[in-house]
Amino acid sequence: MSDSGRGTEYFWCTRHHRVETEADVCPARYVLGPYRSRSDAENALQTVQERNQVWDEEDRRWAGEER
Repeated sequence: MSDSGRGTEYFWCTRHHRVETEADVCPARYVLGPYRSRSDAENALQTVQERNQVWDEEDRRWAGEER
């Protein structure tokens, strides 16, 4: 457990295509996270894709471009 009492945080490294922890994390420009679990970090790119799709649809609605 970390000093903050939160537990281990996990990151997805876009440079090395792997999960990293705060003990060995790459610079911020290469990582997504933090995530609460290894599994969440492993699925980071899927999460980003899903969120981007939702936001793109919201942008289209705001612009009046209903599908």
